[in-house]
Amino acid sequence: MSIAFLVTTLIVVATPGTGAIYTLSAGLMHGGRASVIAAIGCTLGIVPHMAAAITGMAALLHTSATAFQVVKYLGVAYLLYMAWATLKDTTPIGAEERATPRSAGRVIASAVLINVLNPKLTIFFFAFLPQFVDTGEPGHVLRMLELSAVFMLVSLVVFAAYGVFAASVRDHVTARPRVMAWLRRGFAGSFVALGAKLALTTR
Repeated sequence: MSIAFLVTTLIVVATPGTGAIYTLSAGLMHGGRASVIAAIGCTLGIVPHMAAAITGMAALLHTSATAFQVVKYLGVAYLLYMAWATLKDTTPIGAEERATPRSAGRVIASAVLINVLNPKLTIFFFAFLPQFVDTGEPGHVLRMLELSAVFMLVSLVVFAAYGVFAASVRDHVTARPRVMAWLRRGFAGSFVALGAKLALTTR
């Protein structure tokens, strides 16, 4: 495994995006447990894109304008929904301690959908993985799976770190209701901005 792959992976994962925003939001609003669950969900949301890149399904999104637009606008709609849900979230402090498995499932489902409904990720991996694999050699699929696993591990660690850091300063923030209100608006605005950015992207 090359240093170039690890450095590129770290840069890509650490760059703030939907996954980072979601885990930060989960950490600040609901605590460390929710942030780690969100990080797991965001990482799981990478799996379909990896699979699409490895099997060549990404070519469909790359060549079919209709398929790309459908997935893109589903992603935009979901990000706008996340913005609305963030503004409406008035979960009391400490509620995460009483969270049920169903609530954990909702966190994971939201995190997965955030990444799944982003067609740019599939095309990114379609262009990213082959740069570090000689597709003409035997076992190249296994090699791509190996690199994909490393990418997912780095994603999980970085997203969890974002969320845990947010949770660590949560007590200082949640004691100030006005600050929490502005943070909710900030996260909602971030989801809107990410949705707008996705809406304006082309293949």
